[in-house]
Parts: sequence; C-alpha cells; structure tokens
Amino acid sequence: MAPKNTSFKIILGSSSISRQRILTEMGYDFTIMSADIDEKSIRREKPEELVMVLADAKADAILSKLKESGDLEERPTLLITADTVVVYEGTIREKPLSKDEAREYIKGYSGSHGSVVGSIVVTNLTTGKRVGGYDVAEVYFYEIPDEIIDNFIEEGVSLNVAGGLMLEHPLVMPFVESVVGTVDGVMGLSKSLAEKLIQEAL
Repeated sequence: MAPKNTSFKIILGSSSISRQRILTEMGYDFTIMSADIDEKSIRREKPEELVMVLADAKADAILSKLKESGDLEERPTLLITADTVVVYEGTIREKPLSKDEAREYIKGYSGSHGSVVGSIVVTNLTTGKRVGGYDVAEVYFYEIPDEIIDNFIEEGVSLNVAGGLMLEHPLVMPFVESVVGTVDGVMGLSKSLAEKLIQEAL
C-alpha cells in the first residue's frame, strides 16, 4: 500500500515489529520511539485498565523525552502508544520472564483459548488532545505439540510478546483454530480502532 498523503506526522511509541507492520499496512509513514518505562511497577487488577494505564504511561514518557530534547514540531504530530496483555483463566499474562514461564504459558493455551486485550492511545502533540480505547479478541488453539513449543521458545521470540505467543509466527499459525475478534488486534494494533482514534485526535 502506498503511503497516505497526510498533513500530520506520526510517531509510533513502540519497538514492536508487528505494530510497525500493521501501521505500514494502514498506509502511514511514521518514526519510532520507545518509552522504556518500568511496566512491572504499574499494576491494575482489570486487564482493560492495565493496558490503558500502560499506554498512557508510555505516552507520558515519550512526551517528556520530546520536551527535553526540544523536538516538538510546528506540524501536527500524533503519538501512538499501545499495550497488550493476554488473559488466561482469569489471570493477566504479560511478557514471560523466562523460557520456563513461556513454556508454561503456551502449554496452557494448547487445546484451549485465551483473550487478548490491546489498548491504543493517540496523543496529539500539537493540541494536547489525547484519546484512547481498547480491543478484546478470543483466540482458540488446537493441541500444540511439545516439539513445536520447544522450537518456538528456542527462537527467543516468546520473551518479547505478551502471553509468550506470537499468533502470526509460522510455527504457531497452523495451531490457531479460530480468532473471535480482529487478528490485527491480537497482533498488537487493531486497525479499525487505530484509524478511529487517529481521526478523533485530529
């Protein structure tokens, strides 16, 4: 898709390859900044609240970086931040802290299902307006063989994604039975929600 001609600039506040790919598919040009916040220091009991407060915290951290460096431009600029968690049997799962934890997570999904809760916050750096929302999807899995789980974990991807599993990974895809909700939401950025929030923020 050819990039859209927009009158505004976009900063994606995420180092996630999946989010970068989705925003590119939507036709946007953007620059990347990461927030580098201590996510574990921010806790909420409800997954919807947790992802929203984390996306807000990422936006605040990047905003203060930009103010310090004096990089805020005259041209309208939108900052997009996001966060994703997986909920399995009522428990919130973020990025696994070890390969053992990743293995435990993935074995749980095998022949079962989990919910993916993803937030998006769009901050208009020119006007200060901030809008946000979240998206929920259910992912159902066939039985995942131990060998596949081991191979996936050895690739090292599992420690960088919420819930330890990357839906679009070639090893994982064949074992996804169905997704109730948007696949791009599961991957980290719901296109329909992102588009709606971008328009609202302008």
